[in-house]
Amino acid sequence: MAILVSAFLLGLMGSVHCAGMCGPIALALPLHGNSLSGKIFGGTLYNLGRTITYGIMGVLFGLLGKGISFLGFQQKISVIMGVLMILSILFPALFKNQYSMGKSWIAVVGKLKRSIGSLFTVRSFQSLFFIGLLNGLLPCGLVYMAIAGAIATGNPVSGMLYMILFGLGTIPMLLGIALAGNMMSATFRKKINRLIPMLVVVVGILFILRGLSLGIPFLSPPKQKIEKKFEKRLEEKSAKAQKLHEAAYFWGG
Repeated sequence: MAILVSAFLLGLMGSVHCAGMCGPIALALPLHGNSLSGKIFGGTLYNLGRTITYGIMGVLFGLLGKGISFLGFQQKISVIMGVLMILSILFPALFKNQYSMGKSWIAVVGKLKRSIGSLFTVRSFQSLFFIGLLNGLLPCGLVYMAIAGAIATGNPVSGMLYMILFGLGTIPMLLGIALAGNMMSATFRKKINRLIPMLVVVVGILFILRGLSLGIPFLSPPKQKIEKKFEKRLEEKSAKAQKLHEAAYFWGG
């Protein structure tokens, strides 16, 4: 539960960073000419589009985490992801090339940006929603941190919830920017930006604690409990497979 709450807080606090990165897109959204209610609805559609993309990414990376957990590495991956989050803050020089991309990836991002640009020429609620969907795919360091969290959950549903809560946390800031422009002073943004690395470190510590199985309620479940859950899942899958086999034999015989 604490992990999911941290996802929302990461999005909420990190949305100040989003204001600098995605703020220009939010400011340029084709909301002009609509009523206030229409602008709010359009801005909400844009942000829901981003959040849906994050949710889909959460499912995919949660599946990756699940595959790792089936190999018996769920706790280790939780610790590793937590350590990587902390290292990215303490030793940013190690991650200085995190945004460097090969030519093929640059081409993909270029096409993505052109697709988003073409949607800006269409003033409709549908285009706002699709702008949000595509915007969620743009490279972003903060989203990478959230993806690491989704992998560490070791479950597609938990990964989806983690990314959706992260996306929902970013909505108040970006919706406010879309409706009223950049309302925060540069000084205030700098102050909040100083807190974001601290929050990333806290989230990293939470994942490390989760992986260490210290028996802390709701935060670091004991190893035995995790193993029992894992065994129960295997038993359920085995029972389902047996039932399907019996049904196939019955109808085939």
